[in-house]
Amino acid sequence: MDKIRKKKFWNQQRLTITGGLAVFILFILYAFVFADKRSRLNVETDRLTVSDIKKGKFDEYVILQGVVQPLKTVRVDAIVGGHVIQKLAEGGNMVNEGDVLLILENQNLQLSFLQSETEASRLVNDLQNTRQRLKVDKFTLQKNLAELDYQIAQASEVHLRNEKLWNGKAISEAEYNRTKRDYERLARQREIEVQSQKYQEENSHIQINQLEGTLNRTEKNVGLWRKNLDNLAIKAPISGLLSSIDVEIGSNISQGQNIAQIDDLKGYRVRAEIDEHYVSRVFVGLKATAEFNDQKYPLLITKVYPEVRNGRFKVDFIFDKNVPQDIRRGLTLPTYLELGKSAETVLLPVGGFFADTGGNWVYVVDASGTRATKRNITLGRKNPEYYEVLSGLLAGDKVITSSYNHFGNKEVLVLK
Repeated sequence: MDKIRKKKFWNQQRLTITGGLAVFILFILYAFVFADKRSRLNVETDRLTVSDIKKGKFDEYVILQGVVQPLKTVRVDAIVGGHVIQKLAEGGNMVNEGDVLLILENQNLQLSFLQSETEASRLVNDLQNTRQRLKVDKFTLQKNLAELDYQIAQASEVHLRNEKLWNGKAISEAEYNRTKRDYERLARQREIEVQSQKYQEENSHIQINQLEGTLNRTEKNVGLWRKNLDNLAIKAPISGLLSSIDVEIGSNISQGQNIAQIDDLKGYRVRAEIDEHYVSRVFVGLKATAEFNDQKYPLLITKVYPEVRNGRFKVDFIFDKNVPQDIRRGLTLPTYLELGKSAETVLLPVGGFFADTGGNWVYVVDASGTRATKRNITLGRKNPEYYEVLSGLLAGDKVITSSYNHFGNKEVLVLK
């Protein structure tokens, strides 16, 4: 007889359904818990620059474009104004100290000089006349005193004689008093004459001193006017190369106007501009190296200009030892300015990525070469070739160093 068989719970259909549900649940768990949810972007590798991170010697320096200038440049300015009547030198030629470069004409200056000379001549004549008058007055005084002394002597004799006669009652008192008054009048007149002549002499000396002072000042003025006339001939203050002279015959020159420039060729300096980022690290005495004709020449900073314009400031270098042969004004020399000592460190090549990340992170390529992942890093010093890596990267890592401009904020790049 047939037996009743119990129906199995885990039949084929239920096993299939349960298995499907388990797979679905595992897929959901993986999608929400274990799957990589980071944003991605597909990128073609031929548009990227991938650089190797390595460990090596880091030299901190800045490449500058130094311009050769004379060690000393002298500006030639017009001491007096005028218009050019002769031009005796041209730019680009050598000149010696004292050579005449230009001759100016200034009629007002010449007229003032003539007037000053005329005034000086008049004062000389006045001084001579005053001194002559003083001598004449002295002779007149001597003559008048001699005449008075003669008259006083006569009056004295008459007075003394009449005094004896009056005492003997030989003449009247009126006669005696008359001769006495005559004598006293002459004596008093002599005193007045002496005082008057003394006053006139003192006054003449005062006039002479005043005239001498005025004449001295006038002669100094004449000397200044003459010197100004001499300055109409503009001369080279030093020997050297007349690098520029920016006037022509007939040009009007103002007082103080710059006319020319002379370069002293006894030495040279190199002037360069540096980014203001380094302003606190650049100082007098810092070393540099310049290249000229495939040779290197050591330099030293001698002057740092504090003014910053357009994000840059200027420095002057001198050649520390040898000056290159055939060097001349205006040449541009590649100059390497050393900012610190060499050190062993992890090196990251310089690239366009820094403009997009500020050096805070980079894309690091994995071992398979198919993906690049964002990684935070810390950078230190920089030279024209490398950044100093302080943390986040190790030697052997590969980093995308080209621009990240088109990557947005994607965390993973899929390389194709």
